[in-house]
Amino acid sequence: MAAGYVEILRTRHAVRLLAGTLVGRLPCAVAAIAIVLFVRAEGGTYSLAGGLAATYGVANAVGQPLLGRLVDVYGQPRVQLPAALGSALAMSGFAFAGIDPLALAYACVALSGLFTPPLEGGLRALWSSVLHGEGQVQTAYALDAVAQEVMFTVGPLLVTLCVSLWSAQAALVVVNVVGVLGALSVVVSPPSRAWRSAPREAHWLGALRSPGLLVLLGAFLAVGMALGSIAVAAVAYADGHGGDAVYGWLMAAIGLGALVGGTAYGARQWSGAPERRLRVLVALLAVCYLPLTLMPGPVAMTVLAAVAGLFLAPCLACAFVLVDRHAPRGTVTEAFSWVVTTFTVGSSVGTGLAGPVVEWGGAVWGFAVPGVAGAVSLLVLVATGRVLAAPAGGAVVAASSENDPNRAVEPRFSSGDRA
Repeated sequence: MAAGYVEILRTRHAVRLLAGTLVGRLPCAVAAIAIVLFVRAEGGTYSLAGGLAATYGVANAVGQPLLGRLVDVYGQPRVQLPAALGSALAMSGFAFAGIDPLALAYACVALSGLFTPPLEGGLRALWSSVLHGEGQVQTAYALDAVAQEVMFTVGPLLVTLCVSLWSAQAALVVVNVVGVLGALSVVVSPPSRAWRSAPREAHWLGALRSPGLLVLLGAFLAVGMALGSIAVAAVAYADGHGGDAVYGWLMAAIGLGALVGGTAYGARQWSGAPERRLRVLVALLAVCYLPLTLMPGPVAMTVLAAVAGLFLAPCLACAFVLVDRHAPRGTVTEAFSWVVTTFTVGSSVGTGLAGPVVEWGGAVWGFAVPGVAGAVSLLVLVATGRVLAAPAGGAVVAASSENDPNRAVEPRFSSGDRA
């Protein structure tokens, strides 16, 4: 089962790129909790902490596709490293200036989010230039999704450990310094320095001119809503079943489920059309959310939470294959960055939607929201099946160079070919 992963990790540069990207994305993964802990340590209110964290999230959602487009035009080192430095300097400015004056605090947090480097999209653009064949790239996407689950689980623990050993201010600074080192490790690597996007057609919409990509973004907006709403419903459940500890176990169980599901998915080669497989995976994701509405005791609920997370990473890994196929030539980094933005926005919308639902009908209705959101995602994919199945651009295009990130998929495989 692990043979596919071992083969990828033994490939030259693969471990460095994966580890560097994960470390480089650490500031983004822990920004919300780090900002909240710092604001509270400075004597600020939870409302202020939430406002600053939300500002970072919105700025990050805006910046990712814009920086992704710049990466496609100018290359990774010329964009990723300056962006990482700018983001770290802005967050360090917030750490040293504090929450007064308030305008400066918001400006620093917004700039930090806006300049967060699109390392996630950059890594996915690099895989096809490092690995051999589309099968390995597909496995790498699954490995990528699994590694992110580990980061989003371990990252907050590292922040709280840093706060307990030093201070919330030190945690903000240290995490961002570490993030710069991670980005540096990626951009000075030979694959990153050598990578060039395929020639692109000048168009103000960039990657968004692809109908297939728009379909995927619509579907994963709903998946993001499902994930965001679970967090709110889990808080409401935990309030009546043991408090914060139970909430922590539920969130950890979802992450564990995604880790197990992603590992199993990436351990084999999948044949058949990826758009059909994605519909099945999203359907299973939606179905696995439904048992959460039963709201049994904490132990059984933790098991159900793990089941609910099983198909999240496989959905993402399969979607990455389709994003790569439908990204217009020369826009692959921007396209992957749009997925990050859409997922982030969806999660925020889900969080905002679940709050009133929980207040109206309790936790049980809160847990119904992810099931409905999953069903909406499935409906989008079913209704637009022909769009995803159609070759992007409608023509066969030969790969132009070994550095073309789409070279494994530019020939536009038909629905009967290996995904």
